[in-house]
Amino acid sequence: MPHALATPLKLIAAALLMLAAPLAERAGAQTPSGPPVRIGVGLALTGQLASNGKAALAAMRIWTEDQNAKGGVLGRPVELVVYDDQSNPSSVPFIYTKLIEVDKVDLIVGGYATNMLAPAVPVAMAHNKVFIGLQGTAVNAEFKYSKYFSMIPTGPDPKVAITKGFFDVAMAQKDKPQTVAIVGADAEFAHNTSEGARQTAKSYGLKIVYDRTYPPSMTDFAPTVRAIQAANPDLVVVCSYPLDGVGIVRAVNEIGFNPKMIGGAMVGLQNASLMMQLGPLLNGWVNYMWYLPVKPLQFPGLMEVLDRYQARAAAEGLDPLGYHTPPLAYADLQVLAQAVEAVKGFDQDRMADYMHKATFKTVVGDITFGPDGEWLQSRVLTMQFRNVASKSLDEFKDMTKQVIVAPESLKTGDLIYPKAGEKK
Repeated sequence: MPHALATPLKLIAAALLMLAAPLAERAGAQTPSGPPVRIGVGLALTGQLASNGKAALAAMRIWTEDQNAKGGVLGRPVELVVYDDQSNPSSVPFIYTKLIEVDKVDLIVGGYATNMLAPAVPVAMAHNKVFIGLQGTAVNAEFKYSKYFSMIPTGPDPKVAITKGFFDVAMAQKDKPQTVAIVGADAEFAHNTSEGARQTAKSYGLKIVYDRTYPPSMTDFAPTVRAIQAANPDLVVVCSYPLDGVGIVRAVNEIGFNPKMIGGAMVGLQNASLMMQLGPLLNGWVNYMWYLPVKPLQFPGLMEVLDRYQARAAAEGLDPLGYHTPPLAYADLQVLAQAVEAVKGFDQDRMADYMHKATFKTVVGDITFGPDGEWLQSRVLTMQFRNVASKSLDEFKDMTKQVIVAPESLKTGDLIYPKAGEKK
């Protein structure tokens, strides 16, 4: 008997007609033979999340080429089947239903970002599919799906992990902050990270003097920034997506608002294209990061992948550095392929069981998943922009301009606090 969540094709046919044709992508394989192993994915290739979605696809293409050069998966060539979710969560269930029921892909992987992953999980559950989500924060907290795995280094407490370093370094200062403001988009990612920020603020005894959301479509952030300024917080945690994050940085600088510390959970400010738009306006801001190419994090094979990605990025107009999303997108497919090879097939139950027990060798280091599919250990970086003098790409290649202030084991410098002490 079909699962209750499964959607009959006849009910979604009209919606599927609205989707663009998939991009079938088969790298020129030499050794593999037989029918391709088809991996389906929906990615944000247009809309607000496209900068990271397109970077993820470039990395997935590189992995596909590499895997086919090594003999494919199970001796068969690999093919990606890709749809553009247009950064629109409502399109995601239709995409994944089509991939599974119409395109008959062998495997699926999640697209990019919390807001796009959450609507796909029920489809994966309905079809009993292993599902690896790329950079989704606490996506499985409500579903508790045993076949969901998270490709994001937030560890076992993802809602808290993204801003924990922000709070930890603030509270380690001699002049300890007393108050905090929390502001974020009215969207899944921001809700999750704001909840984590509240938990950490409470644990440190901080008084929350402002705690509000704004519509994701908002473009004028001056009134919001003035309202936060009126609350006079020591710390400001911003939980934003790319376009609104840029708007908030600009508004803070235009108004001349100078809290002791600001940033925390801003998606997009890891992308060199957006960093170059803002240039010196970023000085003093503190934000999370998944990866920076400091020596302890130069895992085997990663710098070669980044070199190849950057060559493509220059030609295709992508994020020119690719430190944030491409390494995890490449590792995402490494994990999937290793699980398939380990069980010698596509049995989803056996794959999931193996993935809960194994340690995976990837370009972002060894990964072990906990019971809920999150990484067993957190490895979120907290960094501060320093001495950015221009909007040149060279500014953001220079790791003295993006200083890791937490965790202690990976620090490349101490926090400049208060923020006003950093030149603009």
